[in-house]
Amino acid sequence: MKWQTAFSRIETVKALKNGHLLSKTPLRGLEALRRFLDLVHTKFCLLKPYAEIKGYPVVDARDLLPSFEPNLTEFSELPGFSMVALGRPLDYFNETFQFDLLHTCRDPDIRVQGDSCVLEATLQGKNQECFLAHMPKDMREEFKEAVSDHHISDIASYSLLIGFLSRMDRAHVMSLDRDGLFYLSGIYASLPSDLDTELKRFGLRARKFRSGDNRLYEQNREFVYQFLMELYGYPISSERKTSAAIFARRLHKTGENFLVKALGQSDRTLTSIFSTQTGRAYPCVEKIALVPVELRGMDVIDFLDRGGFFVDRKRRIVILRVIYRQHKFDLNNVRQDRALSVWRQEIVHPLTAEVCTSVNLLKDTYTMSLKLNDIVRGEFIGRVVYKKNDIVENTDSHDKRLKFLHAWLTKHQRRMIGYSDEFYAEIVRVLDGYLTDPGLAEEFGELYDLHQEVWTTFSYIRQARKIKELEDLKGRIHKGKKISYLTMLHLSTAILADLKFEFSNYFDILVSKAIFFSEAMLNDRYLIRTYLTPREDQLTENGLRIRKLYRRLVSLVDELKAIRKTKAEA
Repeated sequence: MKWQTAFSRIETVKALKNGHLLSKTPLRGLEALRRFLDLVHTKFCLLKPYAEIKGYPVVDARDLLPSFEPNLTEFSELPGFSMVALGRPLDYFNETFQFDLLHTCRDPDIRVQGDSCVLEATLQGKNQECFLAHMPKDMREEFKEAVSDHHISDIASYSLLIGFLSRMDRAHVMSLDRDGLFYLSGIYASLPSDLDTELKRFGLRARKFRSGDNRLYEQNREFVYQFLMELYGYPISSERKTSAAIFARRLHKTGENFLVKALGQSDRTLTSIFSTQTGRAYPCVEKIALVPVELRGMDVIDFLDRGGFFVDRKRRIVILRVIYRQHKFDLNNVRQDRALSVWRQEIVHPLTAEVCTSVNLLKDTYTMSLKLNDIVRGEFIGRVVYKKNDIVENTDSHDKRLKFLHAWLTKHQRRMIGYSDEFYAEIVRVLDGYLTDPGLAEEFGELYDLHQEVWTTFSYIRQARKIKELEDLKGRIHKGKKISYLTMLHLSTAILADLKFEFSNYFDILVSKAIFFSEAMLNDRYLIRTYLTPREDQLTENGLRIRKLYRRLVSLVDELKAIRKTKAEA
């Protein structure tokens, strides 16, 4: 498919011969603006570079799964930008960020006096001068020629301008004119990021920080920073992404109707953060990228091919949009680092923009299992970032395989904690077979620290899965089904009895969570009122069994507390 024809079969959009896109309907609401900008940005900032740049670095679908990892390679030849759109007219002096203002004849503050053509030419000249002031010299002649017959601030010119905007510093701004239509209203914008205040406030509220406690701050700062950034779709990364995330947080907290979009030259991913209905704790997050469909059943390949979803049939490249949901921080959640999870994934048709939701590119456990097997066999070809600063290429040595496994386990840790027993059993079989292989004892001895890192991460996942069972039982849930109080107590006492002799080797944080979940069961008001308060002769046989199991659970919790105390004093 030629990039010029992308999105040329959409009823609400007109595609010109030169490839530029115009909206056939007035863009008045942020939802309509966002969908139109998705088309423009995907076409000119993803598809066009993919077609024109040899070896364009497509995005591994895995990179769109939280938790996100920083990209250490900057592709300077690729486009990058950030922007903010406000669902209201601008109030230039009172805006909370700095930018250079552009004008349109429909500006609320512009009053037509005399010859409207003269006024229009004057405004066009001012807008052009504003652009040229922030544009590299080698782009200026190209820019003047391109916009000679166009109104720069008009939304109809946006697909023409994005090629220049994506090579300029800082953000651009959109807002409503006096007729309620969106227009390009500013460039060279600095999106403020009061990161220090937001980080400390969030950490104090999450009880990860205490005022004046430097040791606790140093211990938990990176966790809080990563969680906060991930809520808005990013890892700890560049200033552009940090500003986009924190400014979106600020706009949402003040009740603004807004859209923030950014494209990084390192992540090659369009990220949109936008306001939602009143009452939601966080704005919505979406990402769009060009990703390859990894080899799987030919029925999937044939389905996508017949539907025309491939941008590049030979390389099996598709446009993937991922919509996320945020999770409030819960100190007692086993997966407490989970700020974001995938809610929906859409493969976007490159001509019609219709979406396919029936193909799972991100959470394909079968593909993940194949990848894991390839890693331990040394057959996986790709790259991974080990501990945020070491790019590892391929798996042709045990050193590289262990680094890949560490990154893989860290990336998928919280998902593995919640995987089905069947899939998890396959993961355990592969990892145990590799990490405990007696034939590799000598190699692993030379890589002792790295081997222990992988084993420790794997052990944490194993232990956390057990504690996750208690977390589910606290809500009287077992394997996704609601259970009775009797079953809850029967299963929880069995789990604690099995784990009692292993708890001295458990991670301290998991022991504390096991005690918390168990005490939550013991403090259930209905359970106490119905089965503990009445006399024994008032209880049924079932009630007596519940009371007996309750007392057994009390005893086990006391033993766990004793183990924790002994471990702390050792």
